[in-house]
Amino acid sequence: MSWLSTVASIGMAVGPPLVYADQAISIIRKRDATGFSRDVCAILLLANITRCFFWLGNHFEIPLLVQSFLMILAQLALLYICIHFRPKLSPEALGSSTRPFSFWQWSTYTQYIEFLCGFILCQAILFLILGRNEFFIDILGFVALGLESTLPIPQLISNYRQRSLYGFRLSTLLGWFGGDAFKTVYFFLQESPLQFKVCAIFQLSIDVGIVIQRLIYGNAPPMSVLIDEEDELEQALALAEED
Repeated sequence: MSWLSTVASIGMAVGPPLVYADQAISIIRKRDATGFSRDVCAILLLANITRCFFWLGNHFEIPLLVQSFLMILAQLALLYICIHFRPKLSPEALGSSTRPFSFWQWSTYTQYIEFLCGFILCQAILFLILGRNEFFIDILGFVALGLESTLPIPQLISNYRQRSLYGFRLSTLLGWFGGDAFKTVYFFLQESPLQFKVCAIFQLSIDVGIVIQRLIYGNAPPMSVLIDEEDELEQALALAEED
């Protein structure tokens, strides 16, 4: 069974980051990030950065640490793509963000990188001060895995508001559901820390909710996209008449 364990470990390290490759390709092809919640990138970046610090205090499986590094790189790339192809009706484009300090709705990629650097610096200082405290390490683990378990929630809310899963790739959804089911089983078989098991079960339950949304709403374009397409068609017709 050693070869099966090795394959499972490689799958855990590489599989989750690859789930977002098709999503990124889809956004580039359409030149539109409508339908994909950028908050997903925020959750995964903050959670995996925190998980790296958790590993320093509790040396869980190496494949899970490698997964965190790969996921950070994948989400930095996906975030850049989402910002480059942000919807015309996005809060930062309209200047209508209602979040404190316009959190995660900034206009430039540099602002996101600056925030992440500050986040890493704060965590490093806390770890240097409290890193030998077992209670702090346990809390760090629950923060990291608890934050990651909320990953599907922004997408769940976005789907509900649009009454559609337009722009959210079926491959990403299947990757979420299949990957979370796989990792839940993996955590129990590998006897991973309690934080991994509890948070994996919660995350899988949210995935089930999004699958139900897909069955109910479908993936037809929402009204905001249809209106935008009509405006572009009218402009094209007006230019054609002028010519």
